[in-house]
Amino acid sequence: MKKIGILGGMGPLATADLFKKIVLLTDANSDNEHIPILIDNNTEIPDRTEHIINNGEDPTMHLIKSAIGLEKMGADVIIMPCNTAHYFYEKIIKYVDVPFLHMIEETAKEIKSKYPNVKKIGLLATEGTYQSLIYDKIFEKYDLPLVKPKEGNKKYIMELIYNIKKGKMDMDLTNFKNVLKELKEDEVDIFILGCTELPVAFEIFEMDKEFACVDPTKVLAYSAIQFVGKKVNNK
Repeated sequence: MKKIGILGGMGPLATADLFKKIVLLTDANSDNEHIPILIDNNTEIPDRTEHIINNGEDPTMHLIKSAIGLEKMGADVIIMPCNTAHYFYEKIIKYVDVPFLHMIEETAKEIKSKYPNVKKIGLLATEGTYQSLIYDKIFEKYDLPLVKPKEGNKKYIMELIYNIKKGKMDMDLTNFKNVLKELKEDEVDIFILGCTELPVAFEIFEMDKEFACVDPTKVLAYSAIQFVGKKVNNK
């Protein structure tokens, strides 16, 4: 059976969330029917946003080493549950010979297929993801209308993301929810949870019941399952 390699550690909880989603979404009736998954929970990878915005330590070589390591361990496909890290995607794939699924491109395909009449798509992400334009470039290719929060509101998204990374759960979500409500008033139909801590936050605080959203982590899980030839559990 083909193996999935997860280039993780950005952060550990988001990595665990992707692993859990793959297991839950795989159509399997026993341990032996599940997909073998290799995980490099590489917590030594420098902060991607800090590098993109403030010229902090470059994570490229750490990412490349992890990808090479997963391939050497037998991964038939690599996936990476970090949106911002896809800024370095083109550099990483030069060093591996196995397929490397692009989470943002898979998300664009999913939206194009399931939401053909969408008016506006709100992107919730890190400052690094916003400034790197990794979503803009791919969504433009698929002719998908992307909308971002106002500059003064992006800090509330970053605050939530880094609180989740810290394991802080007793937080006031008022400002964050106001950002979403303001975007909805601007005719945003759905939100992309464009940082892998956001799906975790939305589930914990049940915000997925209040706002229509697309979870790139879940999209990536679906794509990886199908790539290795397994069926998705539709129960």
